[in-house]
Amino acid sequence: MYLVVGLGNPEKKYFNTFHNMGFMCVDRLADKLGVAFDKCECKSVTAHARVNGQKVIIAKPVTYMNLSGQAVVELTNKYKIEKGNLIVVYDDVDIPIGNLRIRHNGSAGTHNGMRNIVQLLGTSDFPRVRIGIGKDTPMSLMDYVLSQVTDPDREALNPVFDSAAAALHEFVNGTPLDQVMQKHNIK
Repeated sequence: MYLVVGLGNPEKKYFNTFHNMGFMCVDRLADKLGVAFDKCECKSVTAHARVNGQKVIIAKPVTYMNLSGQAVVELTNKYKIEKGNLIVVYDDVDIPIGNLRIRHNGSAGTHNGMRNIVQLLGTSDFPRVRIGIGKDTPMSLMDYVLSQVTDPDREALNPVFDSAAAALHEFVNGTPLDQVMQKHNIK
């Protein structure tokens, strides 16, 4: 069984912001798998699919970003998800826009949602997909991540979403993460 969690903020005003890259990416995965986010559970909206005989839960926490760990812990406990079968998708200001980094594990960096997940899970040893949003502006970090994605930025991000959704699909299909990383990391 796999759990794929996209991070974002639940209110409509945040839907097209840089901080909702995780939501946008898992929306693409759900479309690819032909499933809808039609269940509310564990402080999340979820979509359930089967891939290669394995159950896959795709989740978007309805907590705010900084409390994402609450949803992740509840889901991992409810479904008894092994840490290697949890993968989290989120925005990363330390990576240039248009880049994609998939890793086995790592620190939470400057991302408060990931900090909360790591703190509440008690480990940073789980895969993650980081979508680069860069930050080449004097705007504060909070204002930047909550700003609307422009059309040029969307053009740069669309191929990243496609590659990230394909990578997630391969991961839940049982492809070893090293192979997924080799194929889909975009620098």
